[in-house]
Amino acid sequence: MDEIVGKTVENKQIIFRDYIDGRSPNETDLEIRVGNKIKLEAPKGSGALLVKNLYLSCDPYMRGRMRNFHGSYIPPFVPGSVIEGFGVSKVLDSDNPNFRRGDLVSGFTGWEEYSLINRTEQMRKIEQNDIPLSYYVGLLGMPGFTAYAGFYEVCAPKKGDYVFVSAASGAVGQLVGQLAKLHGCYVVGSSGTSHKVDLLKNKLGFDEAFNYKEEQDLDAALKRYFPEGIDIYFDNVGGAMLDAALLNMKIHGRIAVCGMISENNITSPVGIRNVFSLITKRIRMQGFLQSDYLHLFPCFLEDVIGFYKQGKIIFLEDMNEGLESGPAAFAGLFSGRNVGKQVIRVASN
Repeated sequence: MDEIVGKTVENKQIIFRDYIDGRSPNETDLEIRVGNKIKLEAPKGSGALLVKNLYLSCDPYMRGRMRNFHGSYIPPFVPGSVIEGFGVSKVLDSDNPNFRRGDLVSGFTGWEEYSLINRTEQMRKIEQNDIPLSYYVGLLGMPGFTAYAGFYEVCAPKKGDYVFVSAASGAVGQLVGQLAKLHGCYVVGSSGTSHKVDLLKNKLGFDEAFNYKEEQDLDAALKRYFPEGIDIYFDNVGGAMLDAALLNMKIHGRIAVCGMISENNITSPVGIRNVFSLITKRIRMQGFLQSDYLHLFPCFLEDVIGFYKQGKIIFLEDMNEGLESGPAAFAGLFSGRNVGKQVIRVASN
């Protein structure tokens, strides 16, 4: 590693072209840029890290950053600039006393081969163990922690609860369902293909699962799987599924609003019609961000690493090879192409 520190090299990057509205992202919204030069060092006095990116995370929330909207919890991407997201990286050079060369870290980084990280307060050092490094953008990263905090803190589960999870084969949903089973709950998931339904039931341990695209009436489908009603709905999609779930909640049911992927690409959101159920059934519906619960992160790591090592949790990954695969991998999130957590492998250690 020492032999490359200080050298100037070409840095392959993925660039955001321009804002989009009213449609799903496609590959041409991102472009590969080559020939950009970077000096492999952390400037003295900067407090920064110079890292080599190993794994990058494709996440649905990134779609929101492709709009020219500044009222969200995270700013939009800048047209003509490198996009950023969660990643796993190796420190090549450090001007920060908390990190040293060779450290493995996770946190926000650029979609590029090498990144200069100035916001080092959001980087976490990874302790080497026998868990795949890529899991630190999935099972042990933002999606895993979202599932953990959302289920235990927002849903307030009790043993025997009837739990429904939408987008259940995704990075968050697959873990919510498994945590619910470990908690002694009855769990049903929805997904968009028969293959994913099979994985939910036969690999991830859900009690039941169904393909929402094959259902003419979502209300009837939920009544079929939850004849006595739903205690907990972990909502990753919003829209018609949330509307149907409201009709099928039990009294004092809980809804954790994690994502609204059904509304990512529409310019005029459609309101839910069954909101009166919140009153009649005394439902608690709460939106949340995983960053609200960062004080729980050490407990999350201890618990989920323990579950994984004991064979109590399985995590599905969809791995794409090479930075150049990034645009297609990201666009595939919005057509349901991925199975499990979508990850891009940029480089090996």
